[in-house]
Amino acid sequence: MRKTDKKIDNQLRLSLTEVCEHALAAYAGFEWLTHTVDFNAFPKSLRIVCVFQTELQLSQFNHDGHKLELLKFIKATLAKEGVVLNNIEQHVQFDTEAACLQKHKGNWALRLSSAIQYH
Repeated sequence: MRKTDKKIDNQLRLSLTEVCEHALAAYAGFEWLTHTVDFNAFPKSLRIVCVFQTELQLSQFNHDGHKLELLKFIKATLAKEGVVLNNIEQHVQFDTEAACLQKHKGNWALRLSSAIQYH
């Protein structure tokens, strides 16, 4: 990892920690988030995965209109660090612990390495 990549990754981690803390306090069932990135194609390659405990909680989150709210918060938080994402929906996915357990036996590394869009 190049020095500039480390700097970008640290900025991402700090920004996404802020997003995670906000989401934990604001949304029932929200558990955690993570990101993947190929620094050779940054920021286009940035993928953020927001994880809820159950499908029902994720469904309620969507039904209550919180998805757009969280997407805007992620976009604004990253923008403060100079990471501009024009179409945030292309970079953020929503998933659940239950789905990972059912389809990948709880193996998040395997699940995240796939290119499938979950929700």
